[in-house]
Amino acid sequence: MDTITLRAGPLGVVLVPEAGGALGRFWSEAAGAPVELLRPAPPEAVARGDPWSMASFPLVPWSNRIRHGRFVFRGRAVALDLPPGPHALHGLGFRSAWTVVDRTAATAHLEHRYAGGAWPWAYRAAQRVALTPAGLALELAVTNGSDAAMPVGLGWHPYFPRTRQTSLTARVAGVWLTDAEVMPVALAALPPAWEPSAGLRVDRVALDNVLVGWDGVAEIAWPERRARLRLAAENLGCLVVYTPPGRSFFCAEPVSHVTDAFNLAAAGRLDTGLRVVAPGETVRAAVTLTPALP
Repeated sequence: MDTITLRAGPLGVVLVPEAGGALGRFWSEAAGAPVELLRPAPPEAVARGDPWSMASFPLVPWSNRIRHGRFVFRGRAVALDLPPGPHALHGLGFRSAWTVVDRTAATAHLEHRYAGGAWPWAYRAAQRVALTPAGLALELAVTNGSDAAMPVGLGWHPYFPRTRQTSLTARVAGVWLTDAEVMPVALAALPPAWEPSAGLRVDRVALDNVLVGWDGVAEIAWPERRARLRLAAENLGCLVVYTPPGRSFFCAEPVSHVTDAFNLAAAGRLDTGLRVVAPGETVRAAVTLTPALP
């Protein structure tokens, strides 16, 4: 797989466009030796284009799971191709090769076009990656290329390094509780053990849940490395937190809608974050990652 390396001051990013428009690495050399700010993809994973092993990938035209890959939108029944597992997962973009439209030493513009199929709407997704000496900015735009209104969701799926003292700080209003298949069943207040406002130690919880009412700002701290990372999102009101026990990473995914939003909205819920775009209309979101090292 071809890769693109961007540099700005002490920061560096590696892109793997053919592996779902993914980031393969994001690091800082501000403290001298490189500090990994996202989980770096192993060289063999880059070579085979495995999106699951990347540092981060974009989510489009939906995020997280759609129950059994089935939903009805405005009377139209949709049946999606399923990956291994019972539910459609993370959209189409991360399984597709993205095209490099243009690039400079510190920026890249990628594009992914979908002509329609099991997902019955054509669309164009554009991702801009811009690195400065202060941080990394990601922008995602999705344009409806079909002749009918399209439901849409978008976001990013970053994997963060995990140490014993790693903490996640964020302000949220509630959480979706899930069933055994990690599908949402009830919106609830946060249990005290899951409350991230004062810093949630990710090694002390086992979460795979959507936190809602998020104000768009989160901070990750690695005390052992004396490093922090501020995440700020625009037009993304949900934060998916995934802390699998015993793993060397965790995820804090800024996304626009809750898991299975299409079916929840069809059942009458108005608080899913689902967006609907008219033919030719574009929806946008952005994330910035700003590190702080000694």
